[in-house]
Amino acid sequence: MTKRNSFDIMNYMDEQIEEKKVKKDYLLPASIVLAAVLISVSLIYNVGKKGEVNIPQTANLAEIADATPSFKDVKAISPDDHILGSIDAPIRIIEYSDFECPFCKRFHDTMQQTVDAYTSNVAWVYRQLPLDQLHPRAVKESEASECAAELGGNTKFWEYAKRLLELTPSNNGLDPLLLPKIATDVGLNKAKFEECLKSERNAPRVRAQVEEGTAILKGRPGTPLSIFVISKGITKEAKTFVEGANAYFLKLDPTSPPPFFISEDETMVSMGGALPYTWIQKIMDALIK
Repeated sequence: MTKRNSFDIMNYMDEQIEEKKVKKDYLLPASIVLAAVLISVSLIYNVGKKGEVNIPQTANLAEIADATPSFKDVKAISPDDHILGSIDAPIRIIEYSDFECPFCKRFHDTMQQTVDAYTSNVAWVYRQLPLDQLHPRAVKESEASECAAELGGNTKFWEYAKRLLELTPSNNGLDPLLLPKIATDVGLNKAKFEECLKSERNAPRVRAQVEEGTAILKGRPGTPLSIFVISKGITKEAKTFVEGANAYFLKLDPTSPPPFFISEDETMVSMGGALPYTWIQKIMDALIK
């Protein structure tokens, strides 16, 4: 069996969901239904200690322990962040993302759907994590989005990010010459944008966020990474959801880490990969209760 990490599993699942729209793949929807059933029958799962998941005896415990995110490296959310929604929302989702990652491209729409559906209950915080080993152009794209924010504020950052993701074919496929055009598409001054981009003055901000994301992942590359920051702490329902979801994915592949982890203080939940909206809806509903 080919070894996968939690990002591979969740991103592969998302890719299969997209393919089924064309290929009529009935196996994956059945798997998702099975997951929902397993999660909903919560009595078969025991909520363990803080951050603990129910693990099959065949699971690689060392691999799971090593994959647990370093929650202490998550920087506190501040007005300096790119935030869609209220900074005081009870649930704030920090997404560490790469503009050339195809799964991040899909997940951007999922996050927009989440913000639209949960309004005052959620805020979306975007942080840069371009994986330059895979997507060298993503670094400059991150800097370009920061120039958009510098010149036009928070609103222009989100408009620029959305337009960039609409245009890129992903996997390092966007022509860098389009970056100034995207700026004009969203109403920014082209000359000022080009000066900002050429100066590289936003490169330190991007590097700092890359270092943060890398520290959280303990050097294991993977995007998107989402951190749910819960003001009142995790609910019993959310613990049950995490237990059920992780048990399901560990059953699929006991040799790979599960997608969800809970911080020791129970104020954060990490999620690796581009989960479909139906999964986000489940965890959001559980966190709100």
